[in-house]
Amino acid sequence: MTIGDFSRAVRLSAKALRFYHRNGLLAPRSVDAHTGYRLYAPEQIADAQIIRTLRRLDVPIDAIRAVLNAPSIDGRAALLAEHLERMERKLDETRAAVQSLRGMLEEPDAPIEIVHRSVPETRVAAIRDTIALPELGAWFRGSILELRRIAESAAPGEIGPFGGVWYAELFEEEHGEAMVYLTVSEAFPARRVAGRAHVLDLPAVELAVATHSGPDETVPRVYAALGEYVARHELSVEGPVRETYLEGFPAIDERSVTEIGWPIFRISR
Repeated sequence: MTIGDFSRAVRLSAKALRFYHRNGLLAPRSVDAHTGYRLYAPEQIADAQIIRTLRRLDVPIDAIRAVLNAPSIDGRAALLAEHLERMERKLDETRAAVQSLRGMLEEPDAPIEIVHRSVPETRVAAIRDTIALPELGAWFRGSILELRRIAESAAPGEIGPFGGVWYAELFEEEHGEAMVYLTVSEAFPARRVAGRAHVLDLPAVELAVATHSGPDETVPRVYAALGEYVARHELSVEGPVRETYLEGFPAIDERSVTEIGWPIFRISR
C-alpha cells in the first residue's frame, strides 16, 4: 500500500506516518532506495489503529513503543493501566484547579480570622520522611492510615488531635521533609507505636493561626491570607508550618476543618 492509500485506510496523515516512522513506532514494510516512497503492508493497519487510539489518549511516544513491544497481553495491560492512573490524577488536579478558580470568580472571600497561640512542647507519635513533592498525596494518606491504627489502640484520654508539620524545602525545592503526627499523652505507652512511627516531643512555638473549613481546593486561600497577615503584622521566623486536623483530613475527606499555624516571633499581645 502506498503511503496515500495507507493514510486513508488508517485515518492518519502522511505527516503523522512519517513522524511515527522516525520515532520507531511504525516503520513501512519497505522504502524505495531511489525515490524514498514508503510502502506499507495491509497487516500493519492494526498497529496504526492502536497508535492512533493511544495518541488520542495522550499516551507518550515512549509509552506507546513499550506497549507495542510488550511481550505479553498482561504486560500491555499493565502499561496502559499505569497511564490511565496518571490521567486520572491529572484529571483530579484539573478539576481542583477549575473549582478553585471558579470560587475566586464567583465567591467573594470572607474575612479570615487570625489569632495568636502559644503552643507548649507537645508529645506526639509521628511519621517523618524525606519525600518528593509529587509523592505527597500518597505518602500523606498512607501515613495517616498508620497513625489511625495506633489511635485505635489508645485508651480514653491518651490521645489528642492529628496534625502535620510541613517544612519549607518540600515546597520550595519539591523535595524535603514531611511529618504527620498523633498527639499523645505522657501516659501513652511507647510500645504501642509501631511501623514507621516513633514518639518524639515537638518543641514549643508561637503561632499565628487561621482555620480552614471546607474542601481541600480552598486551602490555598487560607494560606495566602495567613502569609499576608504575617508579612504585614508579625515577625516570621524560620520553621515549619504546623497543621492540626480538627475534623477529617485535607485531601482525604471531602470537607475537613484544619487549623494552620505559621511560626512567628511575638513582640506584642
